[in-house]
Amino acid sequence: MRDDTYQGEVVDSPTERNAKGIRCDACPVLCLVKPNDFGACDRYTNIGGKLTRVDPLVITQRPGAKLVKFLEQEWDGSVLPDSPVFVTGVGATTTYPDYKPAPFIVSSEVEGVDMVTVVTEGIFSYCGVKLKIDTDRYLGPEQAAVRVEGEQIGHVTTAEYGSQMLSIGGVHHLTGGGKKQGRITCDSLLKLCNKEAVELVIDGGASVVVQAGTAPIVNGVAEARMRVGCGSATIGIFAPQWIGHADEVIVVDDHITGVLSEHQAGRFLELRPSGIKIRGKRSTPGRYFQVAEPGLGWGGTKLTDPLSIIEKIDPRTAWPGLRLLMVSTTGEHSAWFVLDRNLAPQPEETPAAIKAVVERIAENCEPALCTVLFMAGAGGSLRAGVTENPVRLTQSVKAALTRVTCGGAPVYIWPGGGITLMVDVTRMPDSSFGYVPTPAIVAPIEFTLRKKDYLELGGFADRIVPVAQALQGTAYVNRPWRAENPWPLVPPAE
Repeated sequence: MRDDTYQGEVVDSPTERNAKGIRCDACPVLCLVKPNDFGACDRYTNIGGKLTRVDPLVITQRPGAKLVKFLEQEWDGSVLPDSPVFVTGVGATTTYPDYKPAPFIVSSEVEGVDMVTVVTEGIFSYCGVKLKIDTDRYLGPEQAAVRVEGEQIGHVTTAEYGSQMLSIGGVHHLTGGGKKQGRITCDSLLKLCNKEAVELVIDGGASVVVQAGTAPIVNGVAEARMRVGCGSATIGIFAPQWIGHADEVIVVDDHITGVLSEHQAGRFLELRPSGIKIRGKRSTPGRYFQVAEPGLGWGGTKLTDPLSIIEKIDPRTAWPGLRLLMVSTTGEHSAWFVLDRNLAPQPEETPAAIKAVVERIAENCEPALCTVLFMAGAGGSLRAGVTENPVRLTQSVKAALTRVTCGGAPVYIWPGGGITLMVDVTRMPDSSFGYVPTPAIVAPIEFTLRKKDYLELGGFADRIVPVAQALQGTAYVNRPWRAENPWPLVPPAE
């Protein structure tokens, strides 16, 4: 990603324009693109005096559909019923600020219904990513700054079950700080959305390498698994399998540490009280908060010695020979102890039956992954590329008459005002995202609806063309449809 913008002199006459370059109006930077050179975003070039999109348009075909004839040879102008071709916004180019219609407004017939898809690449300053990082390890305190190259690009937000959550980007980091902060924020967003790895450093916490669809790397160590549940939940799941093999089980967890004999599951199974008391705040029987400081050790705590959370062992209740298992919520850490004549825990070899349950804890943990959700507000002038009356598009989306996709991938539309969308980047075509040095992220977006509904919301009727005609003279690539995505060219229910 470049740190500069080519600010060529303003050219007025066609002669000067041909001699010095072409003024690109795809974004407010208005680069003057010289012959065989590129604009600042690397998305447009000047070939033979014509402004040309560097990357081809991406189209895709319905699963199981036969190759469409016009993809093999020159289109003959005939109507293609139940069109299996979907034109994505990847490589579509932009019309920002959308004082003119979207680059592609294509029609097709699906199940006997005339459909329209409005295709463009949106320029988003109001955008960011939500990161879900599957790990129990401590990444940093809530609200702590998340940095790249020393610049804050986001913050830590509330943890979820078995995952740490980060919020990256947003208009204030993109445009509200210095030039370097905006550039680094934009660059980080671009890499994350295009499924590349980014190293994030959290104030008062860890360094974590994040890449969509892969395991997080925390302080240089790759995470393997996501916890099966909190300490209490782990006891609830596996309690019957410990009965007869252990007299006490303590499942260490930064959030809720569980103690089997006190827990409702242990009482239900009539387990004898052990007399082992642990540190922390007791919530309900067998469930403890804050047994240790958060960290990179056992169960997301700082613990390297699990016995350090034992506050006391009551001699009136405990007995020599008591068998104690201490285990983490992922099964990554475990230790087996037996109380000696002085009721001091002594480490011993873990019995096979106990090993089997610890291995089952690990088996029930899902692989730890990083999830990158692109989030943006599709408002402002972007809607003007769809209709002359933008609020009608918003209303149509909220009424489920218009289906919104990003590169063909399904999006979640947030309730409330505007078109605030969220999409899993792993379900989008590779290299779907670009940028402009304003700075802002460029992302594909498509609006699909019945033709009659499109005309009713004030769409650009004179710009609608059949999909085959739209692709004539356009450089495109045909990529396989992703099986996990629903096919977007389906008429909405009446």
